[in-house]
Amino acid sequence: MEDLNVTESVNRLQHWLVDNQSLLLQYAVNIVAAFIILIVGLIVARIVANTLNRLMTARHIDATVADFLSALVRYGIIAFTLIAALSRIGVQTTSVIAVLGAAGLAVGLALQGSLSNFAAGVLLVIFRPFRSGEAVDLGGIAGTVIQVQIFSTTLRTADGKIIVVPNGKVIAGNIINSSREPDRRTEIIVGVAYDADIDVVKTVLGDIVAADKRIQHEKEVIIRLNEMAPSSLNFVVRVWTTNGDAMPVYWDLLENFKRALDQHKIGIPYPQLDVHLHQNTAVPQASRDIPTL
Repeated sequence: MEDLNVTESVNRLQHWLVDNQSLLLQYAVNIVAAFIILIVGLIVARIVANTLNRLMTARHIDATVADFLSALVRYGIIAFTLIAALSRIGVQTTSVIAVLGAAGLAVGLALQGSLSNFAAGVLLVIFRPFRSGEAVDLGGIAGTVIQVQIFSTTLRTADGKIIVVPNGKVIAGNIINSSREPDRRTEIIVGVAYDADIDVVKTVLGDIVAADKRIQHEKEVIIRLNEMAPSSLNFVVRVWTTNGDAMPVYWDLLENFKRALDQHKIGIPYPQLDVHLHQNTAVPQASRDIPTL
């Protein structure tokens, strides 16, 4: 009896295969075609992304921009490949796209902070207010840019610390780029005593500035009395140098100003506190009235 049931099942299966032979062949062809589309799409995505990256690198485009655009192109091709493969095997891609859109909306609401950092990263990559290797100040965080990623920017501070700043905060704050321009103006405030002669001070400071060959003397050099402070006359010295010489010139000028002012006996004021002690030797009347035992 069991052998009879097995035989009937096999016969039914054979009849079904014969009756649906064309349908099965069509499905097999579609599956193979979808698989081929997927493989070809992945290969094309990798080739196009790598070629685009090499072309942008050859044109000296920033590495961050090249990596971001090549990755964007690659994933875009992969997405279209997946849709084409699903459509080939008979899946309604319109419903799939609708589901993906709803899922993307839910994920977007859950990851608002990350998406804002992503959008800020895209803006940084497109407009490039700073690049790798440049010295910047991002809302009070100063350092040299190591890498600009999609979600964050990595800096190295002057004391060797690594700081990762979310791109959302970078876009929301002020961006000060100290490396983009080749020249920089250096400003020094020099305070002297009130009894110093203004013309003599300006001459002394001017001689120090004129002797420094790193200063761009063709540009405006300013040495003027800037403020009459409570305890000092504050002179401002403004000079132009290259970016690389800005800090060395600042330190050297400060040291040379101090030596020159000391040689000309021009005082440099500093905070002082005078304390006066008054001793009262008189004996209080109440103390004289106390009888001695």
